[in-house]
Amino acid sequence: MPNPATLPASEARRTVLVTGAAKRLGREMALHLAACGWNVAVHYRNSREDALKTVADCANASGADGIFDAFFADLADEGSVRALWAAVVARFGTVDAVVNSASTFEHDTAQTFGYAALHTHLAANTAAAVVLAQCLHAHRVALTPAPVRAGVVVNLLDQKLWNPNPDFFSYTLSKAALEAANTLMAQALAPQVRVVGVAPGLTLTSHMLSQAEFEDLHTLSPLGRSSTPADVATTVAFALDNRAITGTTLLVDGGQHLMKFDRDFSLMPTAQP
Repeated sequence: MPNPATLPASEARRTVLVTGAAKRLGREMALHLAACGWNVAVHYRNSREDALKTVADCANASGADGIFDAFFADLADEGSVRALWAAVVARFGTVDAVVNSASTFEHDTAQTFGYAALHTHLAANTAAAVVLAQCLHAHRVALTPAPVRAGVVVNLLDQKLWNPNPDFFSYTLSKAALEAANTLMAQALAPQVRVVGVAPGLTLTSHMLSQAEFEDLHTLSPLGRSSTPADVATTVAFALDNRAITGTTLLVDGGQHLMKFDRDFSLMPTAQP
């Protein structure tokens, strides 16, 4: 049987691992990629039932073609991340891409900062993404014959890295470290792997915002709207397909990074934490 990684795109269905794909933005990206013709490995930590629903919905989105399955991992634990990778490879055989969407997002400030909070965010948000990129690179190097396409890592970042405010201090540090890792990994893992960042703006509401507050804040951008889940998902698909992009970040935020915000969206005066 020919190696799927060596076939033309028209003849092979590529496989992507999407972390945090049980819910919210990760789920939207998984569904979109399934509809675009990808096999999807759906990662989850606590939301097994939601992950299984995402798997079923991916199958429906693909027209009942392709392979979709759910995989548990605690991204804050290196052994669990490496076991996740091994399970995905065992299930799919060849893996072409990783989308690092899962993210720990817990509030702290410079005044409340401590080692534990930083370790929690760095492990889940930064180290897990680097380990999965490392695993993808080793996997692609080992394929024989060499694949015609580079593998791809897409890391979900945040427009606030280009429009900083001190809220969610440890989270922001972890995403800044991941943005720096994009450059380093793009250099170190080429030509077998491309590394691309995608930085959304305010995309989905949360328990810290009412729907009305979210809708008001969503308009705070030069274009009068921030990113939607569809905007982010189509950008991730573009980054996976465009073979000339690596070592850079695509900001998908309606221009929010061009504006100065003194607080995180969820802590702006109109929002009630």
